[in-house]
Amino acid sequence: MPNRLAAATSPYLLQHADNPIEWWEWSDEAFAEAARRDVPILLSVGYAACHWCHVMAHESFEDAATAAQVNADFVAIKVDREERPDIDAVYMTATQAMTGQGGWPMTCFLTPVGEPFHCGTYYPSQPRHGLPSFRQLLDAVTTAWNDDRDRVRGAAGDMAARLAETARAALPPAVVGEGVLDDAAAGLADAFDAQHGGFGGAPKFPPSMALEFLLRHHERTGSPRPLELVAITAERMARGGMYDQLAGGFARYSVDAGWVVPHFEKMLYDNALLLRAYAHLARRTGSALARRVTEETAAFLLRDLRTPEGGFASALDADTEGVEGLTYAWTPAQLREALGDADGAWAAELLTVTDGGTFEHGMSTLQLLADPADPERWADVRSRLLTARAARPQPARDDKVVTSWNGMAIVALAEAGAALGRPEWVVAAGEAADLLLRLHVVDGRLRRSSRAGAVGVAAGVLEDHALLAAGLLALHQATGDAARLRAGLDLLDLALAHFADPDAPGAFFDTADDAEQLLHRPREITDNASPCGASALADALVTASVLAGPDDAGRYRDAAEAALASAGTLAQRHPRFAGHWLTAAEAAVAGPLQVAVVGSSPTAREALVSAAREAATGGTVVVGGEPDAPGVPLLADRPLVDDAAAAYVCRGFVCDRPVTTTDELVALLST
Repeated sequence: MPNRLAAATSPYLLQHADNPIEWWEWSDEAFAEAARRDVPILLSVGYAACHWCHVMAHESFEDAATAAQVNADFVAIKVDREERPDIDAVYMTATQAMTGQGGWPMTCFLTPVGEPFHCGTYYPSQPRHGLPSFRQLLDAVTTAWNDDRDRVRGAAGDMAARLAETARAALPPAVVGEGVLDDAAAGLADAFDAQHGGFGGAPKFPPSMALEFLLRHHERTGSPRPLELVAITAERMARGGMYDQLAGGFARYSVDAGWVVPHFEKMLYDNALLLRAYAHLARRTGSALARRVTEETAAFLLRDLRTPEGGFASALDADTEGVEGLTYAWTPAQLREALGDADGAWAAELLTVTDGGTFEHGMSTLQLLADPADPERWADVRSRLLTARAARPQPARDDKVVTSWNGMAIVALAEAGAALGRPEWVVAAGEAADLLLRLHVVDGRLRRSSRAGAVGVAAGVLEDHALLAAGLLALHQATGDAARLRAGLDLLDLALAHFADPDAPGAFFDTADDAEQLLHRPREITDNASPCGASALADALVTASVLAGPDDAGRYRDAAEAALASAGTLAQRHPRFAGHWLTAAEAAVAGPLQVAVVGSSPTAREALVSAAREAATGGTVVVGGEPDAPGVPLLADRPLVDDAAAAYVCRGFVCDRPVTTTDELVALLST
């Protein structure tokens, strides 16, 4: 029976389309086949940019003998975790419950009804580091299935029941007020790495959402310590090897505490979140470094991740021709070859490229620990190194367009473009939004992903609805376009209708009430590498409560407050894993602050809008347009003042008198 992945839309699945293993996509037919043959299911979950997924594929899935064993004793199902985060969430929970840890590739063995009885991650082709070989594991699972079937099925059923019970549990609600926000900021300060920035030890992930929260907390309270944590972390990350010093953009994480050696995959979601954080830091402090990183990261998104259809691809691979970091690492000799002896030696010192190497095999990642004394020389050297690097083999691109991750990119580009005066970024954000609304909305419902202009079959999950809504609301603020507001509110209404937990006010599931039924309905409340769906929804609801008309604003505000309270206990206990929740809560506690600018003259109006964006705290809603612009409730009943453009500033339900000059507006926003 042939491998069935050739028609998949997922680049990860297509990477396995030529394997000798007779892979199935996740489908009812695959489970029916396992039941018909009375064999267990081998479920393998990964993603296209995953280094160890590639290693296991090369060692085991491409091996004829291993494939023969899998084909004889199992029905094999391959899943792209980025295309089906719901499946990934269910079985990652099982993997963590069974092993105490998780990761990808994820390897699970299931009964023909999908109940897990053995789970793990990477298994080598030969026994090592205390792990059995993959074929030894296959032997053991087959023996247990054939000789002890009742015990295996019973244990699997018990595990499934426990996981379902855990998924239904919710933390007790707690209001996320000023005291909780103060305690969260203090908790992050206690966990701060004073030497390297960031929080905790290796491996170290970019804490983009925690930085957003701390920056907003500083803006609201005036406390200097949160800003100090943000500035130190932002500089250390940007100067280390995790940041691409030549082409811009961040790798997924650093394997060490000092941001020197990255895990080289470049993910859209990381770069979108970091672009937003650096843009806000640049806006607040005027930091030249933060502005440079913002501009270079935006350039990376637009140059290397943008698809022909106008969306953004998911990732660049960690590996190049099976070698991690091959494209990016250098030796002193390679620098001299590319630049000549004098510039090569200068670049090696500037970029910390040593004879012993900072990475593997005598290679070094590039670090820019201080700004060069000769910026013109650096610009020339950087250009020549980029040219030399372009001649090397390049990492593959996972070019599927994921709704939620594009939503994050839309937010980042719209906000950064508006704040830093880069209208082309706002245009790019709008084109990505147009693609998603045109292609990913099918029969009134949102899909998860597309590739090469063809939409996938997987339904959108909560984060897709919330983050695309957030992007549309950001675009509405950047452009004044009423259609963006209407589309964003429609998505929020869909989310409230289909993802809310009817038994726990303020809580949400990650899958819709009419989605495919898995072992249990997944629910995630922690923010990890990206916002969880529920925190993203809470954030969008806070913004919508100000932008919507009077008939809807109250219900959005009530829903936002209930959602924030559902994570209040998490925010109190584990602020590192509640960064987006805390960011949304800062906006809610601040009002959120609202600035409505009306004016018949675009020039006068935009001067006030620009001043508002520069002076207002993070989370402030700023909208400009003509008085009573159709479909823009924030501008309703707000006339010109003596025929001049005017800015109306409100905090929660209390409004100041309108002002007509930028100085007055800045003074008002500074109080």
